[in-house]
Amino acid sequence: MCEECYSDDSRITPLTNPLYCLLNHTQYICGTCGRCICIERDIKRNLWRWSFPFKSVQNSKLYLRTANYSMKRSCNIYEVINNKGRVFYKIFPDIEKLQYFIKKNDCKNGSKVDTLFSVDEYKEFPFTQIRKLNLEEAEQYMLERCSK
Repeated sequence: MCEECYSDDSRITPLTNPLYCLLNHTQYICGTCGRCICIERDIKRNLWRWSFPFKSVQNSKLYLRTANYSMKRSCNIYEVINNKGRVFYKIFPDIEKLQYFIKKNDCKNGSKVDTLFSVDEYKEFPFTQIRKLNLEEAEQYMLERCSK
């Protein structure tokens, strides 16, 4: 597992529309393994990509580094159950933000208020880059992704 971005696969992200994301969104480029992680912020809705619900703990873990970097602190992954019984996973900087989300969205918190995954402390890494990729870089990344 990469110490910086917590992934075993250095080309697994972006998960959805990877080429579009690599070309059009700002990427967190892991300084350790080179994995690109979308760190784009939706200004209209004031949301980070990492703040959306994920279908699995594994998928949310792939975006946890961008949350940690954005917040400059160690964030946590929690399981959330909405009022229709749908289970999803979200990243929050602390338990208070989780509780606010549950209350505001009328979710069932059940017994799952324990952190499912986090890192002990936030660290900066010297070779991290935050930027958009150019066409050549995105194509090379996709080639490496497909060859795995």
